[in-house]
Amino acid sequence: MLAVFFDGIVGGLQLGVLAVGLSLLYGLGGVLNLAHGALAVSAAIVASLAMDAGWPAVPAAVVGVLVAAAIGLGLDQTIMRPVYRLRGESRVLLSLLLTLGAAFAIDGLLGWRYPFGGLSLRIGGGPVTILGVRMRSGSLLASAIAITAIGALTWLLRRTRTGRAVRSVIQDEVGAQLVGINPGRVRTLIFTLSAALAGLVAITQSMTAPVSVSSGFSLTILALIVTVVGGLGSAPGALLAGLLLGIVNALSSFYIGTYITAIILLAAAALTILVRPAGLLGRAD
Repeated sequence: MLAVFFDGIVGGLQLGVLAVGLSLLYGLGGVLNLAHGALAVSAAIVASLAMDAGWPAVPAAVVGVLVAAAIGLGLDQTIMRPVYRLRGESRVLLSLLLTLGAAFAIDGLLGWRYPFGGLSLRIGGGPVTILGVRMRSGSLLASAIAITAIGALTWLLRRTRTGRAVRSVIQDEVGAQLVGINPGRVRTLIFTLSAALAGLVAITQSMTAPVSVSSGFSLTILALIVTVVGGLGSAPGALLAGLLLGIVNALSSFYIGTYITAIILLAAAALTILVRPAGLLGRAD
């Protein structure tokens, strides 16, 4: 039981990091990026290609994350420009439509060019015993990277001028403009950072399970579920929901079976919406 719980925490940390980028994007600009999973897979494929070319694992992983961030920046500077000119539901709907098209394009290109591509990082070293449970080195390293990313993001948002600008735009975009903050630049930064976080999750997930070229859609769905449960626009909510749903996912997979896990996660999201429409830590309108 304890081993399953620990596995849930490992997966939950990755889900939280994956979803926090989506949540920040919605909080900043009222947009949802359905190409989130495709960006993550792009990082995995690039890292895999770099390793096949003889690169060490760490530089290959860094290049993969940077490529995901660059693609995110490219999307922000191109297809998202008309989205940002809209307001309200029109902005949300157009962002869904355009990013869905981008996801199909990226997935299609990767599937066509690298149909059997994927990334699986094997971390050396034997299992480590924690509270009597033998944990794989890959799981511990993935968790350490996720915790480091969460800590760095927390520091960025709470301790830096950039973070204060991000929080200002989330709370009141018009007010932020009046004090000299450029919401467009803040959105570009967060879109790029969100893509980098997605790429990082693909790298860490490959330490515990393979990430294939077809994983993009499932990663996007998981990120959306976690974002909704945590509360759209709430980064702490996304992290909390990621941990909780990671544990639920591990327990249901172990005791019931992986075939019904997605249904259970969707049921958890639906129950959360019924009980608390704004999400665990979301703000009610």
